[in-house]
Amino acid sequence: MSERNLVSWSSVISMYAQYGYSIEALVVFIGLLESCNQRPNEYVLASVVRACTQLGCVGEQMHGFVVKSGFGQDVYVGTSLIDFYAKNGGVDDAKSVFDGLLMKTAVTWTTIITGYVKSGRSHLALKLFNQMKETDVVPDKYVLSSVLNACSMLEFVEGGKQIHAHVLRRGTEMDVSVVDVLIDFYAKCGRVKLARRLFDGMVVKNVISWTTMIAGYMQNSFDREAMKLFAEMTRSGWKPDGFACTSVLSSCGSLEALGQGRQVHAYSIKANLESDDFVKNGLIDMYAKCDSLNDARGVFDIMADHNVVSYNAMIEGYSRQEKLCDALELFHGMRLGFVLPSLLTFVSLLGVSAALFTLGLSKQIHGLIIKYGVSLDLFAGSALIDVYSKCSCIKDARIVFDEMNEKDIVVWNAMLFGYIQQLENEEVLKLYLELLVSRESPNEFTFNALITAASNLTSLRHGQQFHNHLIKLGLDFDPFVTNALVDMYAKCGSFEHARKTFSSAQWRDVACWNSMISTYAHHGEAEEALLLFEEMIKEGLKPNYVTFVGLLSACNHAGLLEDGLRHFESMAAGFGIEPGTEHYACVVSLLGRAGKLYEAKEFIKKMPIKPAAVLWRSLLSACRVVGNVELGRYAAEMAISIDPTDSGSYTLLSNIFACKGMWAEVKRVRERMDFDGVMKEPGRSWLEVDNVVHAFIARDKSHPDTDLIYSVLDNLILQIKGIGYMLNTAALVLSD
Repeated sequence: MSERNLVSWSSVISMYAQYGYSIEALVVFIGLLESCNQRPNEYVLASVVRACTQLGCVGEQMHGFVVKSGFGQDVYVGTSLIDFYAKNGGVDDAKSVFDGLLMKTAVTWTTIITGYVKSGRSHLALKLFNQMKETDVVPDKYVLSSVLNACSMLEFVEGGKQIHAHVLRRGTEMDVSVVDVLIDFYAKCGRVKLARRLFDGMVVKNVISWTTMIAGYMQNSFDREAMKLFAEMTRSGWKPDGFACTSVLSSCGSLEALGQGRQVHAYSIKANLESDDFVKNGLIDMYAKCDSLNDARGVFDIMADHNVVSYNAMIEGYSRQEKLCDALELFHGMRLGFVLPSLLTFVSLLGVSAALFTLGLSKQIHGLIIKYGVSLDLFAGSALIDVYSKCSCIKDARIVFDEMNEKDIVVWNAMLFGYIQQLENEEVLKLYLELLVSRESPNEFTFNALITAASNLTSLRHGQQFHNHLIKLGLDFDPFVTNALVDMYAKCGSFEHARKTFSSAQWRDVACWNSMISTYAHHGEAEEALLLFEEMIKEGLKPNYVTFVGLLSACNHAGLLEDGLRHFESMAAGFGIEPGTEHYACVVSLLGRAGKLYEAKEFIKKMPIKPAAVLWRSLLSACRVVGNVELGRYAAEMAISIDPTDSGSYTLLSNIFACKGMWAEVKRVRERMDFDGVMKEPGRSWLEVDNVVHAFIARDKSHPDTDLIYSVLDNLILQIKGIGYMLNTAALVLSD
């Protein structure tokens, strides 16, 4: 052009800014300043500010230029400045510009409201919307969408309903995009039925409508509904986009619906969506959750560029199947590829590390977590507490717990269960007192840990206190809590309370029935256990591995040989359950109690699985009862060959010899124990007096009242000897 005016310059600058050529827009703007004798107008300045917004820089300098040029209060330029500050982390500066404008359009209001929503300050966005309603500016669909997003983030259902009512009052101005946002709002607030009602009532739907509803179902774990709607969408002639495919793939993964997931994969290839990063990551996640790791790795390997999401999905898949080497290999490749690991990366690695009890690796991962600055995060903290607890490093777990500035109830529960795993039951009670003075409220998992601690301590008083607290909080109907209560009352000897808790349970799963069957078994109520088993079958529940452990234990304690053998045979034949070591041990004990020692020996030899030491110890115990030295010696040798460090086999064999007066053999057993370095674990007992637990260990004299206690014991021994009691030392040779 031989001549250029302001309109020419403005058109070129606007074109560059509109299509994202931000640097070119600024270069042309500098050319305007240098060669045009006309000063930039509001349209030019608005376009230049838009270019600065895209670049994320020099916006403050442009703001100064705008003010010097006299356009600081212009609505078009001002709106562009608001957009720049809001998108570049300066929402307070955006508000200052907004407040300085003499006139505000619907676009201006939308820009500032959206800025507050995206900065996480949705409550201020709603306040601005209320201010807007007091002006003459009529909210358009963009403003309404931003406000609904604010309500979604706050889960402010009533506020969203008010916006919905406002939209309905406008009648003919209802826009499909607004309805889409309303569907999204209700779904994010958990009102899926309302979202579906809106969806079904739409006269005109678009791809976004279908995608939003499918995503809403997925986000609320209505995975089957999401898959059905996806199928309906394709049957209706719509072509799902990458977002719809990603959502339904997530649902397929959650349901482990591999077949449907493969169908979505096939569709994505036909629709040329296989290059979409979200779809590829969704496919990896789906295949990994369906335990089809070869397919997941196939999708991963053909990806041109791997990001942290794809790495995490693959690492999580390997971690779920405890394939530590593969997970670590990927993690190594991730670091070599300069892909920064996220929190989920470390949590997945810690999960498999905890499952495999690899303490050294766990510490290395902990070091990397600190290096990347996420050591005090709630999820990472919980994972670290869990892994240290499982690796018997409870002190390290407590250090992590104490270093966390922020703790939610999940973190507290992780520490409580850590103490439970290490049988530090007194520490569980102490930590609970700390929890009570914190801001967190205990949930059903908390009480599960507390009741388990009371059960381990056989402290009925504590168990009843926790039960009362549960009732007050309305958590006593949780099936996991019910199971723990039944077990606690049974172990504390309060059989009637256990029976009452079981009978009053509103919903009883297999674990609950198992707890009660085991309770009857431990209390010698074999007939009741058998009747309860029959009642369980009548109610349509399928017994599992643990059910038959309790059932066979009941038969064993009562000596019901025929019933025990019948139920043992029914495991595989009637219920498809392969017997395990515990079941075989019960049968061996049953045969031994019935005096069928050699039948028990043949039963062990013919087992389809490798016998564990406990099976031979069961036979050895039966030999001790009847005094069969020959078979007892054989059973002891077999048990010791399998588990040479267990002192129980030595003790039982020694007692058999002692009962027969074979003192030379007793001496040989003792010498063999000493030579092999086998130490008998001392007996331990405890009781609670005035809220203080007193523990006693054989031959231990660390208790502060040891002298008084032994004085009373000596006095009792003298009294029982005085009435003619003779101590039977034969069975106590190795009892200390």
